[in-house]
Amino acid sequence: MAPPLMERSTNWYLPSAPMVYAVISDPRTVDNPDMPSYQPYVHGMYDPPALIPLQMMGVNLNVDCYVDTAIIVVSGTWRIHCVMGSRSCDCLIAVPMGNQGSILGVEVDLPTKSYVTELIGEQESKGIGKIARPEDGGFLKPHIFTLTIPQIDGGTNISIKIRWSQMLSYNAGRFSLTVPFCFPEYVTPAIKKISKKEKIELNVNSGVANGISCKATSHPLKEIRRHEGKFSFLYEAEIFKWSNTDFRFSYSVSSGNIFGGILLQSLYDYDQSDMFCIYLFPGSEQNRKVFKKEVVFVVDISESMQGRPLESTKSAISAALSKLSPEDSFNIIAFSNEAFQFSTSMELASKDAIERATAWISMKYTVGGRTNLFIPLEKAADMLSNTRGSIPMIFLVTDGSVEDERNICHWMQKRLTNQGVLCPSIHTFGIGSFCNHYFLRMLAMIGRGEYGAAFDLDSIEVQMNKLFSKGLSTVLANITIDAFDDCEEIEVYSSRIPDLSLESPLTIYGRYQGSFPDNLKVKGILGDLSSFTMDLKIRRAKDIPLDSVLARRQIDLLTAQAWFSENKRLEEKVAKLSIQTCNISEYTRMTLLEKNIMKHFGAWKKKGDPQKIVESGPPEMILLQRLSVGFGDQIATAENIRPGSQEPELPEVAKIFIKTTSNYFGGICNRCCCMGCIRCCSKMNNQCATTLTQLCTALACIGCLHCCSESCCPNQDD
Repeated sequence: MAPPLMERSTNWYLPSAPMVYAVISDPRTVDNPDMPSYQPYVHGMYDPPALIPLQMMGVNLNVDCYVDTAIIVVSGTWRIHCVMGSRSCDCLIAVPMGNQGSILGVEVDLPTKSYVTELIGEQESKGIGKIARPEDGGFLKPHIFTLTIPQIDGGTNISIKIRWSQMLSYNAGRFSLTVPFCFPEYVTPAIKKISKKEKIELNVNSGVANGISCKATSHPLKEIRRHEGKFSFLYEAEIFKWSNTDFRFSYSVSSGNIFGGILLQSLYDYDQSDMFCIYLFPGSEQNRKVFKKEVVFVVDISESMQGRPLESTKSAISAALSKLSPEDSFNIIAFSNEAFQFSTSMELASKDAIERATAWISMKYTVGGRTNLFIPLEKAADMLSNTRGSIPMIFLVTDGSVEDERNICHWMQKRLTNQGVLCPSIHTFGIGSFCNHYFLRMLAMIGRGEYGAAFDLDSIEVQMNKLFSKGLSTVLANITIDAFDDCEEIEVYSSRIPDLSLESPLTIYGRYQGSFPDNLKVKGILGDLSSFTMDLKIRRAKDIPLDSVLARRQIDLLTAQAWFSENKRLEEKVAKLSIQTCNISEYTRMTLLEKNIMKHFGAWKKKGDPQKIVESGPPEMILLQRLSVGFGDQIATAENIRPGSQEPELPEVAKIFIKTTSNYFGGICNRCCCMGCIRCCSKMNNQCATTLTQLCTALACIGCLHCCSESCCPNQDD
């Protein structure tokens, strides 16, 4: 029987900005490295270790926005302020990322060592002897990357640079970006006279759009440059405490109508071809007519969906039904090992029908047995086979993986090809890590639809609502690019071009050899069933790194195609692209390179001579655990294991500890990472509880010393 799920959110203990923690196994090492204090004798060790957030001495945030993608670099310095100078500890780096964030790399500089992450091929990784433990690197949550740096001396300043990419959200002609940048107060150094500098630099390049304007920002940015289609902002200040809010920024693209363009980039890489990217924007006109729709929701109700997954799905479907117009029609198919239909035929979206459908889906409970996906998809496709004057679409929601996934893709591909322009678009949504997300991505690609996912319970309803809204607001369908059919030198990565939604711009990309056509036309059908034609202007992307901007999407798309076709050459292509762009993939592994460095002055050192940093010996390579999502878990699906069931319940002793310590721990209480304390307390006996209390008291004494020094000696240096 599957363990019970954690049915309430515990996101309160998660980092809300890049953080570094001291990993404390031995409480005797905890002390101020500059001002040793009286320590009561402490017995025992922590298993698992406690985490103490380190004080941050400075931070720089650099954000480069290219159309709908942001490349983010955070550089900062943290100090091990809580470990005595004669001892050392591991340090854990935690990196929360925003919308569809993807880690690109971490660099760490110490006085005598440096560390850097690097991706290598699967075959090369087999020769590495040193393998990191699971807790030394991976994803704490789908959006939080962690990495452990081993054994750093107390009192050391750690310089860290973190890179990741994430997507901008889009709504009504406005792009928005949110970067986790809310630092807790306790990472501010206790000594107030230490210089604390915070710097934010933002660069925006809209690519194919010209009339752009800044709409909102969370921090006091100053515009320093502006050119056609791009601008730059800067914020730099000495502060008393670090940013206590996420960095938010939005800009608008001023056009009410559908518009777009083409960006070209010359590449000198493994493929010996150049890259193109076509952007289509729906414009900001919200009153544009959307298509009349015929919609079938295909919902997994296998036993593994019990609890939050199914309840969130029911809520999202109810919300989607409320958005349908009276002339739209719909149906719902719930499935496990057999299929259950709301109605034997399509129903008009009247108020009465929506109320009956909402009541029907709310009464559906999970059903045991194996998951059979083919039968409900076949029923949905049959229902939409005679569509006239409207756009047919299928929304598939599942949390499992089945054996015949490739056969389903082949069958759907053949059926849609024979059905012609009236074939339904297929939108897919995967819940958790047990389903094969590449199968769902491939099925959506075949069906000219969108793919969405939620890897944790808290985000299911939000992400599903986004997918439903995007699919239900189609404004341009059956899109074709005339030159693609006539030119063999152009490779489009998506075999079928998705429809354009009012909720999101459309990106079409690929490679080409030789010269790119001078003129391209995009054609399609509008919501009123009239024809649409538009010329696309071509620009050379001299200052937009298309290979980096599109890398994450390109890797995911090519991986889905490699899985579907079982093509080894395509797998090798993905691996090369992954290594080149520093994006994680299914065919590469992340390593941590440790380099010993020494400062060298030459034969004769003179006053003022610059130090030369040289490496001492070959670097040591540590292989991290696999970071990719994988291709599903059919065993877990067959056993109906629920998404998120591996997460432990919040122990009652942990709740008591947090509540109790908050009363007297003051500014120090939150310096122990709550997750570390939770895990520690869940295994704690009375003797260990006494030990932890002694540790808290010792840390509190350190805080008291700083308070006393400020109140008693205000005119002296801290």
